Amino acid sequence: MMNVHSALEPEGDYEGVRFADAEIADADAGGGRFIDCVFTSVTFDGPRLRRARFTDVQFAEARLISADLAETGWTDVTFTGCVFAGVQAFACALRRVKFIRCKLDSVNFRDTTLTDVLFEDCVMRDTDFGSGKLTRVRFGGSTLASADFTKVTCKDVDLRGADLGITAGYESLRGATIDTIQLVSLAPLLARHLGIVVAD
Repeated sequence: MMNVHSALEPEGDYEGVRFADAEIADADAGGGRFIDCVFTSVTFDGPRLRRARFTDVQFAEARLISADLAETGWTDVTFTGCVFAGVQAFACALRRVKFIRCKLDSVNFRDTTLTDVLFEDCVMRDTDFGSGKLTRVRFGGSTLASADFTKVTCKDVDLRGADLGITAGYESLRGATIDTIQLVSLAPLLARHLGIVVAD
């Protein structure tokens, strides 16, 4: 792989390219195709990557700030120790994607399809999964603070071991698996949502 520090280009084709120790600001790579690439210690500030495709790509210690990732496709991608802040990732398709020890702050996953996706030991604040389709998604060891699951479709979603801070969409958890401790913490919220009055 070669090192690339220059700005990305719209509709560009990148195969076997290594992006390392670089800051990429206001880049427009909409519709780009990234295959077997590696991003190490790269900071994206305000990139426009709408409709880009990522296949067999690795991100390590990367930062994506105010990124437009709407309508992108991700297959066999791993994010390790990455930071996402103010990211628009609605209407995306994620398949066999791993987020490991990542921080996600104000990420918009609305209308996104996530299949065989892992969030492991991640901190997720104000993450919006609204109207998304989650199939075989796991959240082990992760913290979800102010997560929105409104109108989400869950199938084989495993929330066990996660710290759940769900603020909306409790009724959409049908098809998800939780543990006993999570059930106890969610019970008052579920009762309130269903209009059940608990009185002793």
